Amino acid sequence: MWGLFKKKTPVAAPDAAVETPADVTAPIVDVQPEVATLATPEAKKGWLDKLKSGLTATRNKLGLNVLFAGKLDEDTLEQLEAQLLMADCGMPATQHLLEDLRKRWKLAGGEGDPRAMLVDSLTDLLKPLEQPFKVAQESPFVIMIAGVNGAGKTTSIGKLAKYLQGQGASVLLAAGDTFRAAAREQLAIWGERNNVTVIQQAGGDPAAVMFDAVSAGKARGTDVVMCDTAGRLPTQLHLMDELKKAKRVISKAMDGAPHEVLLVLDGTTGQNAIAQVKSFDDSLGLTGLIMTKLDGSAKGGVICAIAKERPIPLRFIGVGEGIDDLQPFVAREFAEALV
Repeated sequence: MWGLFKKKTPVAAPDAAVETPADVTAPIVDVQPEVATLATPEAKKGWLDKLKSGLTATRNKLGLNVLFAGKLDEDTLEQLEAQLLMADCGMPATQHLLEDLRKRWKLAGGEGDPRAMLVDSLTDLLKPLEQPFKVAQESPFVIMIAGVNGAGKTTSIGKLAKYLQGQGASVLLAAGDTFRAAAREQLAIWGERNNVTVIQQAGGDPAAVMFDAVSAGKARGTDVVMCDTAGRLPTQLHLMDELKKAKRVISKAMDGAPHEVLLVLDGTTGQNAIAQVKSFDDSLGLTGLIMTKLDGSAKGGVICAIAKERPIPLRFIGVGEGIDDLQPFVAREFAEALV
């Protein structure tokens, strides 16, 4: 899927630039492709080990080692119901899983491994969320990133930029949180780490920065432009309207853009993530989700709730602070790590 990114002629790697929207004619610096993330079996195993470790708190909350010591009878299912709810799976997903387990157990003639059955049931539930992140032929491919304050938006942008570079894409970042200096500075730091340009402006209209970033991406032949936005709560209707405006302005800069609208979710918020997904989706028409901080939470079951109540593709999950600790969501990997 990454064949559309042409290899760049090697050049010296200068420090990443930070520009104002007016400075869109600066020399183009190509970002060199790096080794693709998880390209080796060792890297894949390392990620799976990290995922399992990151989900330890949620797995302990489920308590399946004790729960499935015997057969899958109604007493066991009743206990499992309580554990799933405590892990923030939500009632709709919990009821779905229990009913599915009953059917699997019955079809197996009351024999078999209940844990393996739960893995299969979870995988089937989560499979609709497993949709690979694809960059289409548009140049640039524009990604708009939204989320509440503290969800890990800016960090996720930095990690996603690294991931895309690993696939051979050149990247440009737009610091759309124009009123918070710390947000711009943090994005600039990630730009330096990844050696990509960050277009920013102190104060002013966030939509204007995004417009100029998309225009710069078109002029330079950049593969991907990522637009950061100011963090906000879904209840702040006037701020949600600003997000809608930014999306409209991006579409004026380039027909069909943004091509992806991603919502970053904090894995520690549990069921509140459902309300965020519904609100941002209703306002912006989300195309994907990023779930962060799963390693710091016992509420990883909320992904099951999302799959049942608003199955928007979960493009990436994060279980660490490292720059490579953001990886594509794979339903069976997650189910096995959880159980």
